[in-house]
Amino acid sequence: MSGAADRPLTTDESDAMPLIFEKSRAGRRGLAIPNPGLPVPAVPAHLARKSAPRLPELAEPEVVRHFTKLSTRNFGIDSGFYPLGSCTMKYNPRVNERLVGLPGFRDIHPLAEDESVQGALELEWNLQEILRAVTGLDAVSLQPAAGSQGELTGLLVMKAYFESKGEGAQRRKIVIPDTAHGTNPASVAMTGFELTPVKTDARGNIDIEDLRGKVDENTAGLMLTNPSTLGLFDENISEIREIFRAVGALMYYDGANLNAVVGISRPGDMGFDVVHINLHKTFSQPHGGGGPGGGPIAVRDILEPFLPAPTVVRDGEAFRLEHDRPQSIGRVRGYSGPFGVFVRSYAFMRAWGPALREMSEVAVLNANYMRVRLQGAYDLPYDRLCMHEFVLSARNLKKEYGITATDVAKRLMDFGYHPPTVYFPLVVPEALMIEPTESEAKETLDAFCDVMLEIAREAADDPEVLKTAPHFRPVTRLDEVRAAKEPIVRFGFGS
Repeated sequence: MSGAADRPLTTDESDAMPLIFEKSRAGRRGLAIPNPGLPVPAVPAHLARKSAPRLPELAEPEVVRHFTKLSTRNFGIDSGFYPLGSCTMKYNPRVNERLVGLPGFRDIHPLAEDESVQGALELEWNLQEILRAVTGLDAVSLQPAAGSQGELTGLLVMKAYFESKGEGAQRRKIVIPDTAHGTNPASVAMTGFELTPVKTDARGNIDIEDLRGKVDENTAGLMLTNPSTLGLFDENISEIREIFRAVGALMYYDGANLNAVVGISRPGDMGFDVVHINLHKTFSQPHGGGGPGGGPIAVRDILEPFLPAPTVVRDGEAFRLEHDRPQSIGRVRGYSGPFGVFVRSYAFMRAWGPALREMSEVAVLNANYMRVRLQGAYDLPYDRLCMHEFVLSARNLKKEYGITATDVAKRLMDFGYHPPTVYFPLVVPEALMIEPTESEAKETLDAFCDVMLEIAREAADDPEVLKTAPHFRPVTRLDEVRAAKEPIVRFGFGS
């Protein structure tokens, strides 16, 4: 079929694969551990197993082949196009993995004395300086381990700031638009603030009139993703800044979509006081499956005293971790941060150098190219130039043919593509959120668009093919409601 992925699915891939326990045969061994004759230390009774663990019994070649074959069923950016909106799943250069594996980076101990890890501290300090320049703010903490923890840390810093001014009891409200990332409300709740939602207008911006009625002297701040989860830059950002400045509130910038604006616009120049940066999205750290990640925060000078400690500082030609920060909110994770992430991101930044702006420009160009190609076949809720991602809707297909966003996503799997984000943001019914990043060639974008257009044609000509997809995967269409109500979370060993 024209437009299908470069690598068609094979029969082997679509066949069921036995679990390793099902391949087990009693008595088979892949390893024999010699007993050197040394005494075996006694295990305390409260730590000792009551029974032997049930492990599969196989020869080594069988184990190797099983896990090698299993690895080919994982989808990643190395094996195909990954247009997951809002997550910036870009290609991560292999040279970064070689650099992070250098002994001087790989083998250092987190409790080493500052004098013995000057190279590592210098790298962290340089990374902080680049992030200051990118965000247009004054100080950086590298500690947070993810964007969600960056949110939490930023809000804790804001809270400490207002408490230092004697306004802690007064400043209770955080304003969040209805297009926000789901972690924003969670972070607000965890820090003890009160959530104040604000609507989105017909052009995908914050509804200014709704906002004016919800910001007052009890407002602590705004949490805004800009560009938003709709992939749109808020056209009223200057007016939004003045609304919050007028009541002495702060502005927090969710940097999950920073890949759209690096070198083009800076959150600090827009008026934001706190920014978190997803190193594992924007700056080349592989992610997925819960980590690893890095979510540093950058702040305006008035918030610097409250940053987590320690921070990396420079004394002449030397570098050190500064722990003596009496107004600090304290640690938000162990040590000074996820160091392996820092090495990869710093290498990525230095490789781009002054051309880092081009990264964002190409990401925006790619997204707009795909938007234009697909907007005729799918509904486009906000018909304007997008940034690095865009949101389509399958509501036209649902209305005419009964085809949902889920059906489109499942059918994409038959063509070897990872589906885009679906049903988010919540303000768009049957949402399909697509982000190509700057990593992909035009041929890849065209191939994906061809498949999306083919699926739209199938919706009209043979909707049942979509409703029963995927057809060529190890597991076909699941009963997702039943799976949620009756989850099977472990392999049954029998009675």
